[in-house]
Amino acid sequence: MSVRVRFAPSPTGFLHIGGARTALFNWLFARHMKGQFILRIEDTDEVRSTTESVKAIFDGLRWMGLDWDEGPASETDTEDCQGDYGPYYQIQRAELYKKYISELIAQGRAYPCYCTPEEVQKMRDKALAEKRTPKYDGTCRNLTTAQREARSAVGSSSVRFKSPVEGVTQFNDIIHGPLTFENAQIEDFVIQKTSGIPTYNFACVIDDHEMCISHVIRGDDHMSNTPRQILVYQALGWLMPQFAHLSMIMGSDGTRLSKRHGATSVQEYETAGFLPEAVRNYLALLGWATEDSQQLFKPEKLIEKFSLERCGKSPCTFDPVKLEWMNGEYIRNIQSADLTSRAMPYIQKAGFLEGKEEERHSEIETVVALEQEKFKLLTDVPDRIKIFFTDVEYDAESVEKTLKKPDVIDILKDVIYEFEPINIFNAEFTERACKEAAKKRDVKNGAIYHPVRVSVSGRTQGPSLFHMLEILGKEKVLSRINSTIEKLTQGLL
Repeated sequence: MSVRVRFAPSPTGFLHIGGARTALFNWLFARHMKGQFILRIEDTDEVRSTTESVKAIFDGLRWMGLDWDEGPASETDTEDCQGDYGPYYQIQRAELYKKYISELIAQGRAYPCYCTPEEVQKMRDKALAEKRTPKYDGTCRNLTTAQREARSAVGSSSVRFKSPVEGVTQFNDIIHGPLTFENAQIEDFVIQKTSGIPTYNFACVIDDHEMCISHVIRGDDHMSNTPRQILVYQALGWLMPQFAHLSMIMGSDGTRLSKRHGATSVQEYETAGFLPEAVRNYLALLGWATEDSQQLFKPEKLIEKFSLERCGKSPCTFDPVKLEWMNGEYIRNIQSADLTSRAMPYIQKAGFLEGKEEERHSEIETVVALEQEKFKLLTDVPDRIKIFFTDVEYDAESVEKTLKKPDVIDILKDVIYEFEPINIFNAEFTERACKEAAKKRDVKNGAIYHPVRVSVSGRTQGPSLFHMLEILGKEKVLSRINSTIEKLTQGLL
């Protein structure tokens, strides 16, 4: 059988970073095996499913570069699809589910259940009080035809699968190995709600079979669902796919990753200025590793080396510090022109170029290249390059630490004296001039460098001083130093 895997999110919110990792592992496996990656939207939660969430899923997958071979062609038209196994929105597959529900009822493998949620909860409470497994007690399992007719006259019904009461359900998980579940612990689970909508454990089996899914790769929070789904496969006489359950992603405190640990959606990482290839690389290492523990991968190498057999069983910890480090590594290794293009939306949002970003694109690229080694996030770019395009905004601590020292005004005047005759105002000549000023004053070079830096940039930290001066240009540098002298003289700093 050719490899066919699927990512089947429920559109009830943004694309969670855990869901993105699941999508990534499915995509990597499909690409590694020269198989097919299918996107299916499981929108049977009629209360919580939204079109906004569907769009967020599409946007998140596209941003991460996870293209699908089959699935919805549109996030707005549920009937538009690409592939031969559609529709790929579950809500559009209702008649198919009804067909198999009827088949299971006819075989005696499923039955209508008229118990209310409150009645079922009482059954579970009673079982807990008696120290038994809290589950549905099978009240409607063996009703006679007359009893069913009487119950249906006063209320609607759900449909429950008739689980075996003896024996075990077994399967071999690619990651966890052989697993066994006692059938006595599996209740007669609902496969169709009173609304007529199928439940997850039923619909996904029908869809996986009908779409010829060969491998089901998902989080191990679904592990307890698998025996239920296997029972449905067996009842319908179908071969089941191979299962691989990925380890849980935890926060730094050892609890399941959630909002209290910081950003959890793909959209938040895009907004924060992460590169999609860095996020993809990092997520690949959550629960998977090469034999030599390689950390950074080119996209094609990640596909080449990925295997489910190298996935770990133990929970993995999401480390935002490591992700930020990795993002910085990726930023340093892309072309400055590419980095400038990617940073442009963040520069435009900052607004300091007042809509002239395209007009001044070459200048922006020059200063981005100067600072490229220091960026960790795309959101770092506007603040670091702003000094080249706006008036100086003096940092109070830098002023106090550097410009309030004795003789600073005279030092700056000396620098102007050394700078004015320079015809080729580049890094080499400005550095030579500053060293000459230090020599004449018999001070360390830093005593000259630091006041000059704060005068032209307003802060003690920043790019290479002399390359910064070269890019700013002689006219702007002299103007800024003179302005600083004036402000110091008038006590405005």
